[in-house]
Amino acid sequence: MEILRVLLMGFAILIGVILIIPLFTKKNISVVREVLINRPKVEVFDFVKLLKNLDYFSVWANKDPDMIKDFRGTDGTVGFVSSWDSQMKDVGMGEQEIIKISDGERIDYELRFMKPFKATNFADFTFEDISKSQTRVKWGFSGKMNYPMNLFLLIRDMEGMLGKDLQNGLENLKNVLEK
Repeated sequence: MEILRVLLMGFAILIGVILIIPLFTKKNISVVREVLINRPKVEVFDFVKLLKNLDYFSVWANKDPDMIKDFRGTDGTVGFVSSWDSQMKDVGMGEQEIIKISDGERIDYELRFMKPFKATNFADFTFEDISKSQTRVKWGFSGKMNYPMNLFLLIRDMEGMLGKDLQNGLENLKNVLEK
């Protein structure tokens, strides 16, 4: 009986520690990656502002060829929504909406994930002239993981994983536009 009591006490302490740690763990995540594209800024901006063009370069858009996609509104304008529904666990279900466009400079999105977990995050693209024929594109992602889910920020390298996907997507974008 004493061994069982010690085991239960140890288990209770372990659970308590697991629930206390996220109280003191960061909750926000922010990742930005960039690439130089050998095309004029207006061409790059006009291509990226169309959410349907994500299919040509986004790592996530290409993970599931059987993904169901739907679009609402006028692509390339504020309020346009692209939604997806996939049976693949790492793709899930959600939607992305263009929430702000600063013509030629920046595009902001709200990402609403429904499955495998509910979350609202934000993404953006910024565009900078390097020369008449070269553009710096930055792709950013930011969000918040509420308690106790923020514990995963200690366990998984979310910034590294997201950063890798953003960078691969930007490299794909560069390849598409420089053909």
